[in-house]
Amino acid sequence: MQGDEQQGRNPDALKRLKTVSWQHTHAAQQAVGDIQQFIGLQHDRDYKRVERELTRLLLEVDKVDTEGKPELQGARKRAAQEVEGLLRYLEENATHPSRIAIEDLSNEARQLVDDRVVAPQRSGGVAEINDELVDALQEIILRLTQVKTEGRVPLRKARYRALTRMCAVQDVVEGRTQQQTLSLPLSGETHEAVNLINQVMVKVSVARSQLVALLMGLSGRDSCAHLSRILTEMQVELDALDVSGNAAIRNYRKQVVEEINGLLKHLDLEGEGEDTRRYDLGQNNSIREIEAVRAHVFHLREGVLRHCMMGDLSFRPKAELQSLLTHLDQVDTAKNPCIREARRRAVVEVQAIITFLDLREALARRQPGTEHPAHRAVWLVLGSLSDLQAQALGFDGKRVEKSYMMLEELLPNSCWRWTPWTRRATRPQMARKQAVKFAQNILNYLDMKTDGWEY
Repeated sequence: MQGDEQQGRNPDALKRLKTVSWQHTHAAQQAVGDIQQFIGLQHDRDYKRVERELTRLLLEVDKVDTEGKPELQGARKRAAQEVEGLLRYLEENATHPSRIAIEDLSNEARQLVDDRVVAPQRSGGVAEINDELVDALQEIILRLTQVKTEGRVPLRKARYRALTRMCAVQDVVEGRTQQQTLSLPLSGETHEAVNLINQVMVKVSVARSQLVALLMGLSGRDSCAHLSRILTEMQVELDALDVSGNAAIRNYRKQVVEEINGLLKHLDLEGEGEDTRRYDLGQNNSIREIEAVRAHVFHLREGVLRHCMMGDLSFRPKAELQSLLTHLDQVDTAKNPCIREARRRAVVEVQAIITFLDLREALARRQPGTEHPAHRAVWLVLGSLSDLQAQALGFDGKRVEKSYMMLEELLPNSCWRWTPWTRRATRPQMARKQAVKFAQNILNYLDMKTDGWEY
C-alpha cells in the first residue's frame, strides 16, 4: 500500500506543480499591482496592456499538461480562476457606473474650462474668468465628492485624481479673480524695470491658461516639467532686476513672484494618487479626527434617546455638543472637498441632537391649562414632530426598510394636523411654516444618514 502511494506521487508532477504555482503567484502579484495602479477606462492603452498580460497568463495556465493528476488539475483550476477573477476585477472597475460618473463629471469640467479659459486664450481673446466660472467648478466638485467608490482602490484613485485637478484649477481661477482687483500693471514711466515686469505679467497670464489646460487634459504638447521650467525662468528674470530704492516696484515684483509660486505649486500633480494617505482618506488625520468626534456624538445621542424614553430630561449634554461643534470647526480640511463634506455631515449630526434637546425642553416648559386652542394645536404638532425626530435620530438602517418609509410618509403629514380656523390665525400660520421647515430638516437628516456617502 505504502509503495503504491509513493509510486502514485510522481516526483516530476510535484516539481511541475511547484513550478506552475510559483510562476502563477509571481505573475498574479505583478498583475494585481498593475490593476491597482490602473484608474482608466476600457479604451485606454494601459487597460489593453494589462488585459493582454492577464490573457497571456491565462493561456499559459491552460497549456499546463496535468497528465490526469488530480493535484495538478486542482492547481491549474485555482490558477485559472484567480486570473479570471483579476480580469473581471479589471473590467468591473473600468466599466463601473461610478467610474463612468467620474469621467462624465471630468468631461463636464473640461468642457467648461475649455470654453471659458483655454479656447479664448488660444484664439487671442480674453479668458472669461469670473465668479460664475468659480461657482460652476465648485458645483461640479461637490457632485464629484458624492460619487461612491465602494472601497475599490482604483475608483478611489480615479476620484481623487479628478478632484485634485479640479480643485487646482479652481484655485488658479480664484487667484486670477482676486488679481483682477489690483491696480496693476504699473506705468512704464515709473521705472525702467516696470516694463520688464509688465512683460513677465503677460507671460504669467499665458502660463496660467497653459496650466489650466494641463490640469484638465486639454494640452497635448506641453508637460508639467516644461511649464515648470518656463515659470522658473520668469522667476530668475525677476530676481535679476534692480528695484532697490523703490518700494512700490519691489511690491509689484513681489506680487508677480507670488503669483508664479502659486502656479508652480500645482505642477507637481503627475504622481498624485500614489500615496495611499492621499486617496484613502480613512488614513487621513483630519478624517480620523472627524470620526473620533462622530463616535463621541453617537454615544451622546444614544444617551439622550435612552433618557428621553424614560421621560428623564436631566441628561442635557448641550455644552458638550457645542464644544464638539467648535472642535469640528477647527479641523483642517486642506481644501479637500471630501474632508469638507465629512466635516459638514458631522456638524449636521451634532446640530440635529441640539435641535432635538431644545424642542424637548420647550415641550417640558409648556403649560397646557392656560393655552389658546390654536396654540394647543401647534404644540400637538411639535410634540408629534419631536417623537418622529427621536425615531429619525435612532434610525441606522437603509432606505428600503419599512421603518424608513414610514418616517418618510409620517413627517410631511404631521404638519397638516391643523383645524381650519387655526390656519387662518396669523401666529399659528407662522408656527405652521416653522413646523414644515422643521419636518423638512428631519427628512434631510434622514436622507443624509441613508445616502451611502463615503469619503
